[in-house]
Amino acid sequence: MNKIILSLTLLLFMNTSDSIIFDFTRDANLSSWYVVDDGVMGGRSKGKLSINDNGNAIFSGEVSLDNYGGFSSIRHQFKKKDISQYSQVVLRVRGDGKKYQFRIKEKNNDYYSFITTFQSTQDWQDLILDMKDMYPAFRGRVLNMDNLKPNTIEEIAFLIGNKRAEKFLLEIDVIFLK
Repeated sequence: MNKIILSLTLLLFMNTSDSIIFDFTRDANLSSWYVVDDGVMGGRSKGKLSINDNGNAIFSGEVSLDNYGGFSSIRHQFKKKDISQYSQVVLRVRGDGKKYQFRIKEKNNDYYSFITTFQSTQDWQDLILDMKDMYPAFRGRVLNMDNLKPNTIEEIAFLIGNKRAEKFLLEIDVIFLK
């Protein structure tokens, strides 16, 4: 019941259904989401994505620093989405008090992402992220390029990599453009 009330409140902030990037529900199709851990570089971190009984996504796992590891991420790829009329991304999340990154790629095959960081809390948060403040980075290095100028996007991601071994849990309700 609370999710319905919260979602109705959020709908007031949404311009159109085109503004929704992903709305998690009990029967959400997660096939366009995938986990990328530091195992791609020899690390031992393990993340997973699931849906809980309330219909929210749960990004959870454990970050390990073994073998020069240190991150876990979930990524969502989709057909090119025109975002030129929007300037912000809204995330409805609650977590474990840890810092997470939210990332955007203009094209799936770009080697870099545009990044912003947020601090999670154990209470639900409606985070409003200005896309113009998202900076380009690759493997932890800030690139000498302009910040994101929203036009089109093809991928979003959540990443945890706080340079320490830790368990994590981030609950995600909805992601939309404003």
